[in-house]
Amino acid sequence: MAMGSGPSSARGARRRGRGRAPLAEINVTPLVDVMLVLLIIFMVTAPLMNAGVPIDLPDSNANALAQEPQQVEISLSRDGRIYIDQTELAPGELPARLAAMPRGADGKPPLVTLRADKTLDYGRVMQVMGELNHAGFNAISLVTNASAAPAPVIGSSATAP
Repeated sequence: MAMGSGPSSARGARRRGRGRAPLAEINVTPLVDVMLVLLIIFMVTAPLMNAGVPIDLPDSNANALAQEPQQVEISLSRDGRIYIDQTELAPGELPARLAAMPRGADGKPPLVTLRADKTLDYGRVMQVMGELNHAGFNAISLVTNASAAPAPVIGSSATAP
């Protein structure tokens, strides 16, 4: 039997003569793959973008608390400037801004997370906490870095074995 003989080879020759028919399908698999990779990248990097004000936080071995949807972040930078979320406040503006903050449906103020630079004076941090307390914000979380080992307490009277 010779190649190219018979009725089926004549049909094949006609098909080859007409050229190819255009493809009417679009392969969306690469698009879905790229979108899933971008989604994963954004899911991983979004929590890391939370800290907008550069602050050198103190170390602590305390357990992490769960974040609440209605919370306000107050930051104290190394030079004593105050930020609400990432907006810098003018000196003396904190009490007015705290009074203007919206309350929840039950009238309770939102949870406050306080981020203060570890080189700040203790009195400065307490001054801001006093303003928060005066404005009715009694649920305040202090933000720290997690450390692997507890730091030694200065002035403790531990004895060596």
